[in-house]
Amino acid sequence: MKKNILGKHVFNEISLIGLISDTHIPEAKDSLWPEVYNIFKDVDLILHAGDMHNISVLKELETIATTVACRGNGDDGSSGRPLLVEDRYISENQIIFIDSLSIGLTHSFLHDPKLGISAHQQMIEKFNQVVDIVVAGDTHVPIIKNIFNSSVVINSGSPILPYNFNTQLGTVGFIQLFNSQPVDMWIEALHE
Repeated sequence: MKKNILGKHVFNEISLIGLISDTHIPEAKDSLWPEVYNIFKDVDLILHAGDMHNISVLKELETIATTVACRGNGDDGSSGRPLLVEDRYISENQIIFIDSLSIGLTHSFLHDPKLGISAHQQMIEKFNQVVDIVVAGDTHVPIIKNIFNSSVVINSGSPILPYNFNTQLGTVGFIQLFNSQPVDMWIEALHE
């Protein structure tokens, strides 16, 4: 069994988090759309839910705000891709604490109970605890869904390959906080 590598980060005074995943640079495009910079201009923190394929994506996002990322299947050499280099802000899974709020960042999180995989068990395997919010990627399909009790999963889709289709403007996500508690979560389409 593969050992879970979990990164942990603690932040204070965060009011807006930008969510992004499945950027697939340089396969899909040489760099991020300029619209990503525009839409994330007011965020305090960016969470990238994997499949960056190139560390340059994180360097671009770091010009906007502190960025934490997890590895996607494409960052670990799938389909003949090169391994993404090691970085202190990249781990297989991440857990982010903002006071008492816990956010788990992972690439793949199955949230449909019909698939027979427990969301609770996935949280324990990935984050060693139940988290308030799971930020995931992988599917390229945006979703915000209550999964059990008070936990929520949010997948921002892909800003470059929405719904795994052709390269085009896609989606990103946001979590707005007040006093370190979520007050709103939404998906936003990039537009010119």
